[in-house]
Amino acid sequence: MRYSQCFIPTVKEVPAEAEIPSHQLMIRAGLMRKLSSGTYTYLPLGWKVLRKIMEIVRQEMNAAGAMEIMMPILQPMELWQRTGRDKDYGPTMFKLTDRKDSQTALAPTAEEVVTSLVAADVSSYKQLPVNLYQINTKFRDELRPRFGVLRSREFIMKDAYSFHADLASLEETYNKMYKAYCRIFTRCGLKFVAVEAESGPIGGSASHEFMVPCSAGEDTIVHTEDGTYAANIEKAEIDAPSTEIDLINVRSAVSPMEEVNTPNVGSIDAVCKFLKAAPQQMIKTLIYSVSFGGPEVPSRHPTASLAADEIRQQTIICLLRGDHELNENKAMHATGTAHIELAGEGVIQSLTGAAIGFAGPQGLSGKVLKILIDPSVAAMVSGITGANKTDYHVRNVVPGRDFPLSGDNVKVTDIRNAAAGDTHAGKALVFSKGIEVGHVFKLGTKYSAKLDANFLDDKGQSNACIMGCYGIGINRIMASAIEMSFDPNGIIWPISIAPFEVIITSVSPEDSLISDAAQKIYTQLQAQNIDVLFDDRPERAGVKFKDADLLGIPVRITLGKKSVAQGMVEVKLRTETENKMIAIDQAACEVAKMINDLKKVLG
Repeated sequence: MRYSQCFIPTVKEVPAEAEIPSHQLMIRAGLMRKLSSGTYTYLPLGWKVLRKIMEIVRQEMNAAGAMEIMMPILQPMELWQRTGRDKDYGPTMFKLTDRKDSQTALAPTAEEVVTSLVAADVSSYKQLPVNLYQINTKFRDELRPRFGVLRSREFIMKDAYSFHADLASLEETYNKMYKAYCRIFTRCGLKFVAVEAESGPIGGSASHEFMVPCSAGEDTIVHTEDGTYAANIEKAEIDAPSTEIDLINVRSAVSPMEEVNTPNVGSIDAVCKFLKAAPQQMIKTLIYSVSFGGPEVPSRHPTASLAADEIRQQTIICLLRGDHELNENKAMHATGTAHIELAGEGVIQSLTGAAIGFAGPQGLSGKVLKILIDPSVAAMVSGITGANKTDYHVRNVVPGRDFPLSGDNVKVTDIRNAAAGDTHAGKALVFSKGIEVGHVFKLGTKYSAKLDANFLDDKGQSNACIMGCYGIGINRIMASAIEMSFDPNGIIWPISIAPFEVIITSVSPEDSLISDAAQKIYTQLQAQNIDVLFDDRPERAGVKFKDADLLGIPVRITLGKKSVAQGMVEVKLRTETENKMIAIDQAACEVAKMINDLKKVLG
């Protein structure tokens, strides 16, 4: 391709709305342009990168036994209502009403559609397993689109769905897909880590996320330094605190609880400042309303008022140390609930008799469905917590003495996010940021049971198909590759997904000797199936060099008057600072070898 015939609108200025390097460089390098908040038009070079990524994905998915289909973007709301996920996604889902007043959703994902497809066409175990995938556009009404394509309202996703007659078959396909993902991300030039993860609104029994460590990432990766354990922050398991003191004897010497007037002081920070205490000395009492079938809970309105029996059946209390944060997924697993949310003001007042900010665990165990106590609280000698009385807290609150650590509705269990200083299996945990580029799930029968995707086994008995789900963010791979490798001059692409593999920079295209040599090398590279961009523009050499670096093309061949007169050209890798002189007659062969060597590194 000749640069003079391309649409590559590079810009010097960093866009004001672009917060992270990948967003800035994708605009500056002319890969995409913003249409509206969270939506982008991909220009020729950006689309070329995406197509290369999609081709790698297709090759590996096909090799793993998956078959490509294309499903509708418009999905009947009735399907989502049957699984209850219309409520799970809530306002994140784009909803439409057609001229017949039928409700339709713009696809945020496709579990419902593919399950209904299989339900209609699979009836016997002899037809299983089957693994179907598509590469298609997805839509999510993000509250705050940001970071370019990392959190957008419209994005390209590869989503695959497998259906099985038994768990052994699911495990086999899950492992195949896991390995295929590792090959995909390696071939795309990404340095990634696979971490244990929560399934979120997709659901399922087990899942792994594929993360690219990066300072611009929104996800937190928790791992041991030796790499033997890795999880995202929602899933990370932590060791219970160990104590070398005799808690029973030490606690026996603690004075009785003491009420302290703390007027208008409700937050942890405010209480600590008022009482000159540290957050580690606080017992944070969080009151949550729960449901077992979906996100609709009676307390979602702050003024909701419930009878005592209703509160007991629909409310849990979570106790944490003041410097720790609740992990809602862990709390849901510990209680077997489908959804939890902070209780409204009316529920809190009915339960504690106090305003928000003054709750404490003492005297509440019989009034709620469950009390979950983090081990860090159970290991405290004593603490400070709310007095269940507006404008009052209490000192000298002793776990086991002033509130129970055991009982039918009391459970000591890990319910918090990992924090600095925590360990897993005795090894210190390290924290880093990352971008999620892929996610694999073991779904079980969450969707097949609700959408009647059943099969007859070899005994003639009907069973729900066991499912797996496997997603990859195509746009996110592109952005992650940039976040992982760039410098002040621009992008540094992996060879496998670069918009072009080589750029030929003709310093003086009007010089026939240079022009002829450049054309010769260009033709020879094309004959060897090298993806080459010929910069034949009548621009200054400095402009061409800056654009070549900004675009991030892995190999640059420069033809200048001095070098060509000597029968030579300059060859430079984007990752290096020094040029290499190569004879014009050997340039195409040498560069082709360099390209193939770069590809071999990625597999």
